[in-house]
Amino acid sequence: MNEFGTTLRAWRDRTSPAAVGLPLGHSRRAKGLRREELAELSGISVDYLVRLEQGRFTSPSDQVTAALARALQLSAAERDHLYRLAGLNAPGAAEITDHVSASVQRVVRRLGDAAVAVFAADWQLIWWNRSWAALCGDPSETPPHLRNFARDTFLPGEPKLSRHRVTSLVAGTPEAALVADLRRATGRFPDSRRLAALIEELTAGSERFATLWADGVVGAHRSDQKMIDHPQVGPIAVDCDVLTDGEVDLKIVIMSAAPDSDDETRLRLATLAGAASDA
Repeated sequence: MNEFGTTLRAWRDRTSPAAVGLPLGHSRRAKGLRREELAELSGISVDYLVRLEQGRFTSPSDQVTAALARALQLSAAERDHLYRLAGLNAPGAAEITDHVSASVQRVVRRLGDAAVAVFAADWQLIWWNRSWAALCGDPSETPPHLRNFARDTFLPGEPKLSRHRVTSLVAGTPEAALVADLRRATGRFPDSRRLAALIEELTAGSERFATLWADGVVGAHRSDQKMIDHPQVGPIAVDCDVLTDGEVDLKIVIMSAAPDSDDETRLRLATLAGAASDA
Protein backbone atom coordinates (compact mmCIF):
# COMPACT_ATOMS: atom_id res chain seq x y z
CA MET A 1 0.00 0.00 0.00
CA ASN A 2 1.07 3.56 -0.60
CA GLU A 3 0.68 6.22 2.08
CA PHE A 4 -2.52 7.58 0.55
CA GLY A 5 -4.16 4.15 0.61
CA THR A 6 -2.91 3.35 4.11
CA THR A 7 -4.19 6.65 5.50
CA LEU A 8 -7.52 6.33 3.71
CA ARG A 9 -8.06 2.85 5.13
CA ALA A 10 -7.13 4.00 8.65
CA TRP A 11 -9.58 6.90 8.52
CA ARG A 12 -12.33 4.66 7.11
CA ASP A 13 -11.80 2.23 9.99
CA ARG A 14 -12.07 4.96 12.61
CA THR A 15 -15.23 6.60 11.21
CA SER A 16 -18.33 5.55 13.09
CA PRO A 17 -21.37 4.70 10.91
CA ALA A 18 -23.51 6.61 13.39
CA ALA A 19 -21.40 9.74 12.80
CA VAL A 20 -22.39 9.75 9.13
CA GLY A 21 -26.02 8.81 9.76
CA LEU A 22 -25.86 5.07 9.05
CA PRO A 23 -27.54 2.45 11.26
CA LEU A 24 -25.19 0.26 13.30
CA GLY A 25 -27.05 -3.03 12.80
CA HIS A 26 -26.55 -6.25 14.77
CA SER A 27 -24.45 -8.05 12.18
CA ARG A 28 -21.75 -5.41 11.84
CA ARG A 29 -18.25 -6.61 12.65
CA ALA A 30 -16.21 -3.62 11.54
CA LYS A 31 -16.08 -0.64 13.91
CA GLY A 32 -15.73 1.79 11.05
CA LEU A 33 -17.27 2.18 7.62
CA ARG A 34 -17.44 -0.63 5.10
CA ARG A 35 -15.92 0.05 1.71
CA GLU A 36 -19.39 -0.04 0.17
CA GLU A 37 -20.57 2.64 2.58
CA LEU A 38 -17.66 4.99 2.02
CA ALA A 39 -17.93 4.51 -1.74
CA GLU A 40 -21.62 5.38 -1.67
CA LEU A 41 -21.08 8.41 0.57
CA SER A 42 -18.29 9.63 -1.73
CA GLY A 43 -20.09 8.94 -5.00
CA ILE A 44 -17.43 6.57 -6.36
CA SER A 45 -17.42 2.88 -7.18
CA VAL A 46 -16.35 0.24 -4.69
CA ASP A 47 -13.77 -1.05 -7.17
CA TYR A 48 -12.23 2.42 -7.48
CA LEU A 49 -12.04 2.73 -3.69
CA VAL A 50 -10.37 -0.70 -3.46
CA ARG A 51 -7.76 0.38 -5.99
CA LEU A 52 -7.09 3.57 -4.02
CA GLU A 53 -6.67 1.72 -0.73
CA GLN A 54 -4.45 -0.95 -2.28
CA GLY A 55 -2.23 1.60 -3.99
CA ARG A 56 -3.14 0.45 -7.50
CA PHE A 57 -4.33 3.95 -8.25
CA THR A 58 -2.44 6.85 -6.68
CA SER A 59 -3.69 9.99 -8.42
CA PRO A 60 -7.31 10.70 -7.48
CA SER A 61 -8.84 13.89 -8.80
CA ASP A 62 -9.51 16.98 -6.73
CA GLN A 63 -13.24 16.18 -6.79
CA VAL A 64 -12.75 12.61 -5.55
CA THR A 65 -10.35 13.68 -2.81
CA ALA A 66 -12.78 16.36 -1.66
CA ALA A 67 -15.64 13.85 -1.62
CA LEU A 68 -13.62 11.38 0.45
CA ALA A 69 -12.65 14.11 2.92
CA ARG A 70 -16.28 15.13 3.36
CA ALA A 71 -17.50 11.56 3.74
CA LEU A 72 -14.85 10.82 6.38
CA GLN A 73 -15.61 14.11 8.16
CA LEU A 74 -11.95 15.10 8.20
CA SER A 75 -10.68 18.19 9.97
CA ALA A 76 -9.15 20.93 7.84
CA ALA A 77 -5.64 19.71 8.71
CA GLU A 78 -6.52 16.11 7.82
CA ARG A 79 -8.20 17.20 4.59
CA ASP A 80 -5.10 19.16 3.58
CA HIS A 81 -2.93 16.15 4.43
CA LEU A 82 -5.07 13.90 2.24
CA TYR A 83 -4.73 16.35 -0.63
CA ARG A 84 -0.96 16.39 -0.27
CA LEU A 85 -0.83 12.59 -0.23
CA ALA A 86 -2.82 12.64 -3.47
CA GLY A 87 -0.26 15.01 -5.01
CA LEU A 88 -2.73 17.91 -5.02
CA ASN A 89 -2.61 21.42 -3.66
CA ALA A 90 -4.73 21.71 -0.56
CA PRO A 91 -7.69 24.07 -0.98
CA GLY A 92 -6.94 27.39 0.66
CA ALA A 93 -9.53 29.65 2.25
CA ALA A 94 -10.29 32.61 0.01
CA GLU A 95 -10.08 35.13 2.82
CA ILE A 96 -8.34 35.46 6.15
CA THR A 97 -10.63 34.83 9.08
CA ASP A 98 -10.95 36.71 12.35
CA HIS A 99 -12.78 33.82 13.97
CA VAL A 100 -11.24 32.45 17.15
CA SER A 101 -12.33 28.83 17.52
CA ALA A 102 -13.71 27.46 20.75
CA SER A 103 -10.61 25.30 21.20
CA VAL A 104 -8.26 28.29 20.88
CA GLN A 105 -10.42 30.25 23.32
CA ARG A 106 -10.16 27.41 25.83
CA VAL A 107 -6.38 27.39 25.48
CA VAL A 108 -5.85 31.13 25.93
CA ARG A 109 -8.22 31.35 28.88
CA ARG A 110 -6.25 28.65 30.66
CA LEU A 111 -3.03 30.68 30.56
CA GLY A 112 -3.89 32.37 33.83
CA ASP A 113 -2.54 35.88 34.34
CA ALA A 114 -0.17 35.77 31.36
CA ALA A 115 -0.53 38.64 28.89
CA VAL A 116 -2.05 37.01 25.81
CA ALA A 117 -3.35 38.28 22.47
CA VAL A 118 -4.59 36.53 19.34
CA PHE A 119 -3.81 37.87 15.87
CA ALA A 120 -5.18 36.81 12.49
CA ALA A 121 -2.93 35.60 9.69
CA ASP A 122 -2.31 39.20 8.59
CA TRP A 123 -1.45 40.26 12.16
CA GLN A 124 -4.78 41.95 12.79
CA LEU A 125 -5.45 41.93 16.54
CA ILE A 126 -8.71 40.08 17.19
CA TRP A 127 -8.62 39.12 20.89
CA TRP A 128 -6.70 40.06 24.02
CA ASN A 129 -7.03 39.43 27.73
CA ARG A 130 -7.05 41.89 30.60
CA SER A 131 -3.36 41.27 31.35
CA TRP A 132 -2.42 42.24 27.78
CA ALA A 133 -4.43 45.45 28.06
CA ALA A 134 -2.87 46.20 31.42
CA LEU A 135 0.64 45.67 30.10
CA CYS A 136 0.41 47.37 26.71
CA GLY A 137 -2.56 49.69 27.12
CA ASP A 138 -6.15 48.95 26.15
CA PRO A 139 -6.30 48.22 22.38
CA SER A 140 -10.00 49.10 22.32
CA GLU A 141 -8.91 52.74 22.30
CA THR A 142 -7.46 52.19 18.80
CA PRO A 143 -9.96 52.07 15.89
CA PRO A 144 -10.57 48.41 14.91
CA HIS A 145 -9.22 48.71 11.36
CA LEU A 146 -5.92 50.07 12.72
CA ARG A 147 -5.33 47.25 15.21
CA ASN A 148 -2.72 45.62 13.05
CA PHE A 149 0.79 44.78 14.24
CA ALA A 150 2.33 45.17 10.77
CA ARG A 151 0.81 48.64 10.33
CA ASP A 152 1.94 49.48 13.85
CA THR A 153 5.49 48.38 13.02
CA PHE A 154 6.04 50.00 9.64
CA LEU A 155 3.69 52.97 9.19
CA PRO A 156 4.72 56.12 11.09
CA GLY A 157 2.07 58.48 12.35
CA GLU A 158 -0.64 55.83 12.69
CA PRO A 159 -2.51 55.49 16.01
CA LYS A 160 -0.51 52.85 17.82
CA LEU A 161 -1.82 49.41 18.64
CA SER A 162 -0.05 49.59 21.99
CA ARG A 163 -0.97 52.60 24.09
CA HIS A 164 2.31 52.28 25.99
CA ARG A 165 5.73 52.71 24.40
CA VAL A 166 7.06 49.35 23.24
CA THR A 167 10.52 48.81 21.72
CA SER A 168 12.14 45.63 20.52
CA LEU A 169 15.38 44.55 22.15
CA VAL A 170 16.42 42.55 19.07
CA ALA A 171 17.40 45.10 16.43
CA GLY A 172 16.17 44.42 12.90
CA THR A 173 15.32 40.73 13.32
CA PRO A 174 11.65 41.08 14.39
CA GLU A 175 10.88 43.34 11.41
CA ALA A 176 12.38 40.85 8.98
CA ALA A 177 10.56 37.98 10.69
CA LEU A 178 7.25 39.83 10.48
CA VAL A 179 7.65 40.49 6.76
CA ALA A 180 8.65 36.87 6.14
CA ASP A 181 5.55 35.74 8.03
CA LEU A 182 3.30 37.99 5.92
CA ARG A 183 4.84 36.55 2.76
CA ARG A 184 4.08 33.07 4.10
CA ALA A 185 0.48 34.20 4.62
CA THR A 186 0.22 35.17 0.95
CA GLY A 187 0.92 31.54 0.09
CA ARG A 188 -1.66 30.32 2.57
CA PHE A 189 -4.27 32.89 1.44
CA PRO A 190 -3.37 33.72 -2.18
CA ASP A 191 -6.81 35.17 -2.95
CA SER A 192 -7.17 37.33 0.16
CA ARG A 193 -8.08 40.87 -0.86
CA ARG A 194 -7.55 42.05 2.68
CA LEU A 195 -4.00 40.74 2.79
CA ALA A 196 -3.21 42.08 -0.68
CA ALA A 197 -4.47 45.53 0.34
CA LEU A 198 -2.32 45.47 3.47
CA ILE A 199 0.81 44.51 1.53
CA GLU A 200 0.13 47.26 -1.01
CA GLU A 201 -0.36 49.84 1.74
CA LEU A 202 2.78 48.81 3.61
CA THR A 203 4.90 48.75 0.43
CA ALA A 204 3.76 52.24 -0.56
CA GLY A 205 4.04 53.69 2.93
CA SER A 206 7.27 52.18 4.24
CA GLU A 207 10.61 52.04 2.46
CA ARG A 208 11.84 49.62 5.12
CA PHE A 209 8.95 47.24 4.47
CA ALA A 210 9.40 47.50 0.70
CA THR A 211 13.08 46.59 1.03
CA LEU A 212 12.40 43.59 3.23
CA TRP A 213 9.50 42.47 1.02
CA ALA A 214 11.73 42.57 -2.04
CA ASP A 215 14.08 40.09 -0.36
CA GLY A 216 11.44 37.39 -0.82
CA VAL A 217 12.14 35.61 2.47
CA VAL A 218 9.42 33.23 3.71
CA GLY A 219 9.21 32.26 7.36
CA ALA A 220 7.31 32.50 10.61
CA HIS A 221 7.52 35.10 13.37
CA ARG A 222 8.14 32.94 16.45
CA SER A 223 9.66 35.11 19.18
CA ASP A 224 10.87 38.53 20.22
CA GLN A 225 12.07 40.43 23.28
CA LYS A 226 10.53 43.79 24.10
CA MET A 227 10.83 46.63 26.56
CA ILE A 228 7.49 48.10 27.62
CA ASP A 229 7.57 51.56 29.19
CA HIS A 230 4.65 51.19 31.59
CA PRO A 231 3.45 54.57 32.92
CA GLN A 232 2.71 53.26 36.43
CA VAL A 233 5.37 50.66 37.21
CA GLY A 234 8.23 51.65 34.90
CA PRO A 235 10.08 49.70 32.17
CA ILE A 236 9.35 45.97 31.89
CA ALA A 237 11.48 43.59 29.80
CA VAL A 238 9.38 40.73 28.43
CA ASP A 239 9.76 37.72 26.17
CA CYS A 240 7.21 37.37 23.37
CA ASP A 241 6.48 33.83 22.20
CA VAL A 242 4.26 33.20 19.19
CA LEU A 243 2.21 30.01 18.87
CA THR A 244 0.34 29.30 15.65
CA ASP A 245 -3.02 27.62 15.18
CA GLY A 246 -2.37 25.75 11.97
CA GLU A 247 -5.86 25.54 10.48
CA VAL A 248 -6.44 29.27 9.99
CA ASP A 249 -2.95 30.53 10.88
CA LEU A 250 -3.99 32.42 14.01
CA LYS A 251 -1.07 33.72 16.06
CA ILE A 252 -1.26 33.40 19.84
CA VAL A 253 1.22 35.84 21.36
CA ILE A 254 2.24 35.35 24.99
CA MET A 255 4.27 37.93 26.92
CA SER A 256 6.16 36.84 30.03
CA ALA A 257 9.06 38.02 32.18
CA ALA A 258 12.05 36.11 33.50
CA PRO A 259 11.08 34.16 36.64
CA ASP A 260 11.95 35.72 39.99
CA SER A 261 13.13 38.93 38.34
CA ASP A 262 12.29 42.58 38.95
CA ASP A 263 10.58 42.53 35.55
CA GLU A 264 8.28 39.74 36.70
CA THR A 265 7.36 41.77 39.78
CA ARG A 266 6.63 44.86 37.66
CA LEU A 267 4.62 42.71 35.23
CA ARG A 268 2.42 41.49 38.07
CA LEU A 269 1.96 45.03 39.36
CA ALA A 270 1.01 46.24 35.89
CA THR A 271 -1.57 43.45 35.63
CA LEU A 272 -3.10 44.43 38.96
CA ALA A 273 -3.33 48.06 37.84
CA GLY A 274 -4.81 47.26 34.44
CA ALA A 275 -8.04 46.85 32.53
CA ALA A 276 -11.08 45.16 33.99
CA SER A 277 -12.05 42.65 31.31
CA ASP A 278 -10.97 40.68 28.24
CA ALA A 279 -11.70 41.86 24.71
